[in-house]
Amino acid sequence: MLERKAGENSIFRIECLFRTMTTAFLIIICSLVIVAYLFDISAAKTKIPSVILLLALGGLLKYTTILLDVQVPDLQQLLPLLGTVGLILIVLEGSLELELSSARIGLVKRSVLSAFVPMLVLAVILAAYVYFYTQGEIKNILVNVLPLCVISSAIAIPTVKNLSAEKREFIVYESSLSDILGVLFFNFLAFNEVINGSTTLQFFLQLVLIVLVSVVATAFLAFLIGKIKHHVKFIPIISLMILIYAICKYYHLPSLLFIMVFGVVLNNIRELKRWANVQSFSTEHLSQEVHRFKEIVTEGAFLIRIFFFIIFGFLIEPEEVINPDTLTLSLLTTLFIFVIRAVWLRVTKVDWIPLLFIAPRGLISILLFISVPVGMQMNMINRSLLIQVVLLTALVMMMGMLIHKPNKNT
Repeated sequence: MLERKAGENSIFRIECLFRTMTTAFLIIICSLVIVAYLFDISAAKTKIPSVILLLALGGLLKYTTILLDVQVPDLQQLLPLLGTVGLILIVLEGSLELELSSARIGLVKRSVLSAFVPMLVLAVILAAYVYFYTQGEIKNILVNVLPLCVISSAIAIPTVKNLSAEKREFIVYESSLSDILGVLFFNFLAFNEVINGSTTLQFFLQLVLIVLVSVVATAFLAFLIGKIKHHVKFIPIISLMILIYAICKYYHLPSLLFIMVFGVVLNNIRELKRWANVQSFSTEHLSQEVHRFKEIVTEGAFLIRIFFFIIFGFLIEPEEVINPDTLTLSLLTTLFIFVIRAVWLRVTKVDWIPLLFIAPRGLISILLFISVPVGMQMNMINRSLLIQVVLLTALVMMMGMLIHKPNKNT
């Protein structure tokens, strides 16, 4: 009888402990979301990028767990998952704001070139610098430096919410295409043992294939948005979208291109009226559904983004931030980023203030860095360098936004 009571008491204590831990977990999660939300709404006034505050919040959370001697499971494995879903939603969120018209053709061309040329020039300069010190294989060096050359749409897009429509669209196009092109070139170099005519041809065939997939999948998903009458409709559609993205990524297709095409088409759904074969399609009803879809995507992107950067901040070690061994290269990299950007914006006659300062590295850089194959990793391009460049570019962006005096046209 005593053993039975002891067993019951033990089970009761375990249940109480579990309930306490569950309650504490809910309190922590909800508190983090509320604090992150306050960071986001205060960013317009303080000009402090929310990514810096989220990283700091993650670091503070880490030292709180150490102080209280709380055992935390390994969170490293969550980063690729959160980063991938976050990137999808952020690019989709940005593309859902883009409008297509003949008047915007020039803007689109400038954005595409601004995403491609500075990234290519920076990759060549950094690769030459690293090669000078390591004499390593050029392909491996390029794979390692590419994460530092890609503008992070996860940071750039939320930062420009208060700029003029033209500048906001420029950054959305530029940063989204920078993500897409960066992933595309990274996969081309990282997953082809030999770069020759055959692999290059295969690369362009993949581009054609993803365009076809994008057209078919976008039409199918748009049809579902307009036709599903069930009260739950957007979560299954987002799941289908991520499934298509994952399948394309598995076959090393530039799947972010599909996400961007999907968002742009949805936001310009009224243009379907021009096509004779879709006159029966209710674009008015679909436009209302797309508006609701935007709201859900925006909320989801916000939630995933904050937890990605909080967890990344939690995983950062202080010595990685102040590592003197990588500080020279990180400062040079940041200098190259903004000098090349300044020259390019001036050459293309783009109104460069405050666009010059909006070239942050972040979520996509981290994702590409952790995706570098083990056999291609280099000691010179390490985690500490990545963290320093992410923080430095965010600080430059913050300073640029602080000194920028907006007027009615900006």
